Amino acid sequence: MAEIVIDNVRHAYAGDLRDRAGLAIKGIDHHWRDGGAYALLGPSGCGKSTLLNIISGLVQPSAGRILFDDRDVTDVPTEARNIAQVFQFPVLYDTMSVFDNLAFPLRNRGVDRQRIQQRVERVAEMLDLQPVLRKKAAGLSAADKQKISLGRGLAREDVAAILFDEPLTVIDPHIKYDLRRKLKLVHQATRRTLIYVTHDQSEAMTFADTVVVMAAGEVVQTGTPRELYERPAHTFVGRFIGSPGINLIPCALNGAMAEFSGGCLPVSGRLVQAAPRGQALEIGVRPRGIRPARRGEQGMRAAIRAVEQRGAFSLIKLQLGDNPLVMELPDGEPAPSESFDLVFDPDMTLLYAGQRLQGAINA
Repeated sequence: MAEIVIDNVRHAYAGDLRDRAGLAIKGIDHHWRDGGAYALLGPSGCGKSTLLNIISGLVQPSAGRILFDDRDVTDVPTEARNIAQVFQFPVLYDTMSVFDNLAFPLRNRGVDRQRIQQRVERVAEMLDLQPVLRKKAAGLSAADKQKISLGRGLAREDVAAILFDEPLTVIDPHIKYDLRRKLKLVHQATRRTLIYVTHDQSEAMTFADTVVVMAAGEVVQTGTPRELYERPAHTFVGRFIGSPGINLIPCALNGAMAEFSGGCLPVSGRLVQAAPRGQALEIGVRPRGIRPARRGEQGMRAAIRAVEQRGAFSLIKLQLGDNPLVMELPDGEPAPSESFDLVFDPDMTLLYAGQRLQGAINA
């Protein structure tokens, strides 16, 4: 296992670091603790696979360093980094049995036969592969093949980290849940450093203890799934995390009030003083942070545009002044009339300046 440090890494496939807009990685400093379970989350083209390949040594960074336990491995080849990598499409030996596929990396390292038997049986037990150990890999399902690919990394006891590059993309949706659960159990049993690349927020939030969100070659926020949902540090994170994402409302500060089309909200004096001048301001509120005003409560007048049932809750599409919003109502709570007063939960209502979080409006 290893502690992995990304030290001011930049990368340009064209080789020109002066063109910041053309950088695949625009300058990342990050620390992956030993034994952690991480997800590297972001849309296609954001640089997450490039960063993973830089960690594994498949890509040489244009600038910066990669450290494994304080050892500089920037120029060390992949085979000398003791990294296991699981790709979107499993790389297996189809004509070999499952046992021989799992044993292959151990035999290559000269591990004795008895130890190979013990390690393969242990890994097969963890991944529920015992029933197919003697079968050829060619005839197995995509899910079993991906488990074999994972198992080859687990079989080695010297692996510093296991890297996953969109490993469940080709797996049927009804099987993904079971494989994610299996990965969690494997991590708990082995405490290997796991880094899991995905564009799917559900995979990231259910697999990882810590999620690293990337956009346009940069890390925009690192945190627990709860932190990313409740306190997105950047409006991109607020939009990307959650289904639907955060509501964003352009606003302007007038004294201690945030004013916007359709209403206004009081803002704490600390935020008023701290908010950067000259940057665009936005109110951010999750759909579950909006509710109908109770009797005697002063709210803001909104109109209902559509109602969408989601099983455990309903999504109400609204219009507040010039701002389209989405409100979440628990199942069984009736939707209000076509025009009604709404309020924002102040603890869930955030102020952004230049797309960066300033804090909750009542902080």
